[in-house]
Amino acid sequence: MERIVVGITGASGSIYGKRTVEVLVANGYSVDLILSETGKKVFAYEIGVKVEDFVRELPQEQVNLYNPDDLFAPPSSGSYRTTGMVIVPCSAGTLGHIANGVTRNLIHRAADVTLKERRPLVLVFRETPLNRVHVENMLKAMDAGATVLPACPAFYGKPSSVKELVDFVVERALRLLTGKSFNLLQEWEGSQPLRPTS
Repeated sequence: MERIVVGITGASGSIYGKRTVEVLVANGYSVDLILSETGKKVFAYEIGVKVEDFVRELPQEQVNLYNPDDLFAPPSSGSYRTTGMVIVPCSAGTLGHIANGVTRNLIHRAADVTLKERRPLVLVFRETPLNRVHVENMLKAMDAGATVLPACPAFYGKPSSVKELVDFVVERALRLLTGKSFNLLQEWEGSQPLRPTS
């Protein structure tokens, strides 16, 4: 069973993290879930349930919930094998810690490990507008090997629900992380190729 580390921070957009976990579990992945302390509060406020109650409803053999202060947890070590990590949503503060190699909690440490082991790290940044520090930290994180994916859903598929907007972002993030399709969005077909005329 492939293992993915999922970090959920205190940026608005907990629904992206929740849906990411649900999709990974439904597709047979093992999930190591870490929420920052503020992430737990925002999750409870925006989703309407505590993260512990959300996890309790998932298959226990597939989801491990870790304390953000536990730097002895498995995701803090490079010898602990994972497919990669996604932080969804990723706050500006978390981006800054990762971009500058500063570890204050397990999310930061797991991201640092993911980069040093050359595994995929996807940061679903959820902040707007951007200041210069945000942009510089994005560049630093990208130079270190991370992929920055702003939580910007598309509208060409004519979405009819919030779920479809969320699924667009989740699909893009998980494709970048795993290289696989999760069939959550309508593919862009665009115009038809030109045909030679006789």
